Amino acid sequence: MSAKTERRNKIKFRVRNKISGTAERPRMSVFRSNKQIYVQLIDDLSGKTLAAASSLGMAKMSGKEQAAKVGELIAQNAKEAGITTVVFDRNGFLYHGRVKELADAARKSGLTF
Repeated sequence: MSAKTERRNKIKFRVRNKISGTAERPRMSVFRSNKQIYVQLIDDLSGKTLAAASSLGMAKMSGKEQAAKVGELIAQNAKEAGITTVVFDRNGFLYHGRVKELADAARKSGLTF
């Protein structure tokens, strides 16, 4: 495992010890790969995913534009599931670039962190 991956895993586990999602306030977990970005709303008490969105199948656009679209999409899916408040889990990734863009777009679309 590379030093970069080990560092991310340390951060990820440290954050996950402090936060947990419930049915009323699920955990909004973000994963970004080199080409795509994924987000899930997870109820950790029951171990179920309540809503999800990803950039798979989206038209070619810049990474930040793609992340903003996914943020709007997850906010829309959350509203349909009756969720307005979430706990943000950046999953060990730094809060800038695509992760920040996704979070900002979700906030603008009505989700409360």
